[in-house]
Parts: sequence; structure tokens; C-alpha cells
Amino acid sequence: MTTVHVRGIALGTESFGDDDAPLVLLAGGTTMLSWPDALCERLAAGGRRVVRYDLRDSGESTTADPEAPAYTLRDLAADAAALADTLGGGPAHLAGIGVGGMVAQVAVLDHPDAFSALTLVGTRPVAPGPPDDDLPDHDRATMSRLFARPMPDWTDREAVAEFAAAGAAVLGDDPVAARATAARVWDRTPGTAPPVQTANQLGTVFSRLDCAPRWRERLPGIGVPALVVHGRRNRFFPVGNGEALAREIPGARLLVLEEAATAIPDAAVGEVTEAMLTLG
Repeated sequence: MTTVHVRGIALGTESFGDDDAPLVLLAGGTTMLSWPDALCERLAAGGRRVVRYDLRDSGESTTADPEAPAYTLRDLAADAAALADTLGGGPAHLAGIGVGGMVAQVAVLDHPDAFSALTLVGTRPVAPGPPDDDLPDHDRATMSRLFARPMPDWTDREAVAEFAAAGAAVLGDDPVAARATAARVWDRTPGTAPPVQTANQLGTVFSRLDCAPRWRERLPGIGVPALVVHGRRNRFFPVGNGEALAREIPGARLLVLEEAATAIPDAAVGEVTEAMLTLG
């Protein structure tokens, strides 16, 4: 783990592989642990330098006020470009998962010279809130079950891990993996105050960001090779969102994981790694 300072903030990072290898930069959604260890290790074994990082207000990155963030989506995109430049080695392959995928789309559009390829996992081409009419929204029954649950005692590591496991079961993800990841996220969270914990565990800070202007209409301007990965069973961002991204980004490849929901399951790590290595 290393802290890298860019644009007046600190970003928590973790590196895998040879420092001289081509860079693959993984934007967390919102913490770096959204990216499985096994995927990072396999990409590194494939001859890449892999750096995963925490977005602002999560993990070991700068935490200010998650209830009133003083930055925008475009600031997070600029963070990604500045981090790629600071890490060096030429344009980076940028990948984003979930809300990190929104950051990645804007980063490649706003800073095209910083990136050589783009991978988007389980995300959509519009900001939080109601989607465009042609995009499927969150599954209502799933969201009702997910948000009807009482919040855990954020000071209790095991309660938080159990809360995450139960939420994963609702979403169709692996509850055992979610429990382990939530415990690791809790260990890296700078405090037990509910706003800080929910920013780390649930990514709630992202819904408060200024995400203007829209970027969907700019997607045809992406000029780097692109891969869109989406779980067939994703009830949070249904697969139609990934299909739209693949249609609107020129030449993008769509990889649908038939047995996956919002997370990249262990069984799909090899397939996703191979697709990313092929991309660049």
C-alpha cells in the first residue's frame, strides 16, 4: 500500500507486478477492494503493472466530508488522469467498476492522452439518479429489500461484515466473499462515524456529487480500445446498461458474465483477465 499525492489530495494505492510494465489503473467503486485480488495478480502475471486505488472519501485516500463533498465527478476523473501521469510509463489502461466506471468514462473523455484503453465493469452511461428512458433502472423489488434493512452498528466490525453479506445475497453476489471484503474495508476506513462508514461500504457519497454535464452523448468520441463487462444477473445496473455502453463506444467489446451480478466472481476472474490483457 502506498499513498500518492496528486492535485492537492492523497490517494491510497496498491501495486502489483513489474514497475516497468505497461500500467493498468483500476478505479475503485469506491474503494480499491472492489477489484478482486486474484484479478490484480493475474493481470500482473500477464505482464502488466497493476495499480488499484481508492476514490476520495474512501479507504486510505483523502477523507473530508462525505455528506457534503466539495468536488465533482470531473474532479474524480482528473484525479485518475493525474495519478496515471504521476505513476508514469506512458498512457494507462484505465478500468472502472460500478461508480468507478462512471469516473473512468469521464476520465477518458476529458483526458484522452492519459489513457490507452478502457474497461468498464458493471456500470452505466449516466449519473446516479433516474436513468434515461431507454436504460433499465435498478430492479425495484431488489432495491426495496436492500434498503429496507436497518443500518448496522458501524463501530462493530462483525455487524458491518454481516450487513454486507446479507446485502450481497439480495443482489445475487457471493455473501462469503462480500463478508470478507467488508471486513477488510472496515479495517481501512478512517473512523466509525456513519457518514464515513457508508461512504466506504455503500458508496453513498457518490450520489451527492455534481455529475454535470452529461457525458453519454460524448461516448462516440472515445478513441481507445474498450471492453464492457457486465453480469447477466446484475439487478443494480441491469445488463441493458452495459449493452448500451458497448453500442455507443466505437468498437467496444461486450463481455456478459452469465452467472455474475454486481461483483466479479472468482469463477469469472480468468475470463475477465484474458479479455483485459487482449485489449491492451
